[in-house]
Amino acid sequence: MDLSDRTVLVVGGTSGIGRELARRFAAAGSTVAVGGRNPQALAELAREGFGTVAVDVTDGASVAAARDAVLARYPGLDTVVTMAGVMLLEDLRDPAHFEATARAVDTNLLGTVRVVDAFTPHLLRRGAGTFVTVTSGIAFLPFPPMPGYAASKAAVHAYSEALRAQLAGTGVGVVELVPPAVATAGQEQVNPRALPLDDFATEVMHLLAQEPTPHEILVQGVLGHRWAERDGTYDDLVAQRSRALGMLGRTGS
Repeated sequence: MDLSDRTVLVVGGTSGIGRELARRFAAAGSTVAVGGRNPQALAELAREGFGTVAVDVTDGASVAAARDAVLARYPGLDTVVTMAGVMLLEDLRDPAHFEATARAVDTNLLGTVRVVDAFTPHLLRRGAGTFVTVTSGIAFLPFPPMPGYAASKAAVHAYSEALRAQLAGTGVGVVELVPPAVATAGQEQVNPRALPLDDFATEVMHLLAQEPTPHEILVQGVLGHRWAERDGTYDDLVAQRSRALGMLGRTGS
C-alpha cells in the first residue's frame, strides 16, 4: 500500500488507535477524513486539517448520509478503515447482560457491515481500493469478561475473510488489522503490558507499506493471540485470562 498517495476515511477515528492512524496516514502524505460521533473531537481534528464527518455506525441512515458527504468532497476515496467499536464487561449469569451483547454486536459487527456496504459500490466502480477492517487479538484468544466483544470481533474476522474472497479479482482488497491491548482508552490502567500507542502505530504503518500488503496486519505483540491454537497454548492462555473474571465481582472463579 502506497501510504503517500491515498485518500482515506477512518470511521471511528476520533480517539485512540483510529485517531493515531489517521494522523499517521496524513503524515505519510495521504489525504485523510475522519468520521465519528463526538462533535468536540471532530472539531479538534478539523482544526488539525482533517476532513470530518459525523457518523453513527449503528444507524444506517447516518452511515448513508456520511457516505454521501464524504464522496461529494473526496470522489477519489480509495481506502476505508472501519475502526468504530465498543468494549463492554458482561456477567453472563445475569440476563441483563444481553443489552451489552446487543450493543457490541450492533456496533462492532453490524457497524462494520453497514460501513462496508455503504462504500462497496464506490470502490467497485473505481476498480481499485482497500477496506481495512479492525478486529482484535481477543477475536482469536477470548477475554472471558468481555464475551460479546470477543464474539463480535471473531465475527468481523470471518466476515472479512468472506468479503476478501467475494471481492477477489475486482481490484478491491480487504486488510484486517488485529490489535493487541494498546495503551489507549484506559487500557494502560488495567493492563500494564498494553503496547504503547506510538509503537503500535509505527509497526502497523510499516506492515501496511509492505508489498504486497498482508491480509492480516499482525504486530509482534498480537502473534501469541493469533496463533495460540496452532501453537498449543490456547487452553493455558484462556485459563490465565479467566483470572480477570474478578472484574465482574465473581467469588467462585
